[in-house]
Amino acid sequence: MELKVIAYIETDFPEKFGIPRQSSIVKELQGRIVFEPEYRTMDAIKGLEGFNYLWLLWEFEIPKRQGWSATVKPPRLGGNTHMGVFATRSPFRPNPIGLSSVKLERIEETPKGPVLYVSGVDLRDHTPIFDIKPYIPYSDLHEDASYGFTKEVKDYSLTVECEEKFLSLFPEEKRQTLLHVLAQDPRPSYQEDPTRQYGVAFAGWDVHFFVREGVLTVTEVVPYQGPVKKS
Repeated sequence: MELKVIAYIETDFPEKFGIPRQSSIVKELQGRIVFEPEYRTMDAIKGLEGFNYLWLLWEFEIPKRQGWSATVKPPRLGGNTHMGVFATRSPFRPNPIGLSSVKLERIEETPKGPVLYVSGVDLRDHTPIFDIKPYIPYSDLHEDASYGFTKEVKDYSLTVECEEKFLSLFPEEKRQTLLHVLAQDPRPSYQEDPTRQYGVAFAGWDVHFFVREGVLTVTEVVPYQGPVKKS
């Protein structure tokens, strides 16, 4: 089976680090879905305006894949507990396919075809989209669904301290979004060094911070210069 990329999504995350671990956790996170030339027709999305949530099927960014493992270590469990790969949403799976549920904010008809504006995204900028399907409440919503092992961590968050001089660098509509992204704790869960500095690339800026005793403190915000090249 050959999968065709039908679109790409544009987001404020040029790198994977810092992206929410699940869709809709940070509801304000915006994205634009732009179709590839072959699919730039309004006919292909006729009726989509009647839905307000979508399923996105997309491609994980996995460098130099070396097979797969039957078990993985979910970051939210501290990176030390093994779970079956099919009991997680880890990207390290037989096929690098991601699934996200996002809110459809609006559709715009442009000279290059339809553009879908969505929120609650958890995708890196320019992630390839394989398919888009409507979210259908009567079949997709299961009120008796259980949390499994995720119940232990679903409400986890940090307190964020960020001076106004740093927040003011961002457009007003992105400030609360940034704070919510940081509150989700972008760090790998196995790293607890209170002196270590981290950086999240967001909306054209590189946000530096450290975490100590459940409090994330922003120390610096500098223009984003692109990914750091490893020697």
